[in-house]
Amino acid sequence: MIRLEKIISGGQTGADRAGLDFAIDHKMDYGGWVPKGRKTEDGSLPLKYHLQEMPTRDYAMRTLQNVLDSDGTVIVSHGFLTGGSALTREFALKYKKSWLHIDLNALSLPDAAHMLLHWLEEKEIRVLNIAGPKAGKDPKIYKAVLRLLQEALTDSHVLGSGKKSCVKLQCTPSSKPGSSGEKQK
Repeated sequence: MIRLEKIISGGQTGADRAGLDFAIDHKMDYGGWVPKGRKTEDGSLPLKYHLQEMPTRDYAMRTLQNVLDSDGTVIVSHGFLTGGSALTREFALKYKKSWLHIDLNALSLPDAAHMLLHWLEEKEIRVLNIAGPKAGKDPKIYKAVLRLLQEALTDSHVLGSGKKSCVKLQCTPSSKPGSSGEKQK
């Protein structure tokens, strides 16, 4: 059984924002860190996103803090990881945090959703950092991440209710190998 309690991200356009919007739409706890001044590709992050500001404008420091504050990071892309997405993976490796790369060019949506569910269960992820390219680098990533989260976390599953919203899911082990990092103890 998966008990995802919170989604965090850096608030950037694209994948990050899709994760936050999914959490807000499903009344889940959410958060994360943004650079000083709430700096994003499209200007200042709207105030409707209740994220914490870093003391620096450095995107890399924001990325690191979100990796550290999560139980694991899913990085969603259409192809190879570059830029901030590659940096996210590097931080996860360096600090021995669980991570999963989902390449939507290589997987069908159902297979990607199944891979995500299996990883969430196997790694016992409660706080999930969602990362990937910004919209300026991949204009289709926002909708793709929303569809992935919908497929994985809500279709034929139950969103928890109560004082703290949680996603409660069940899944079976995946037979498809994925690019995932192992959490070291």
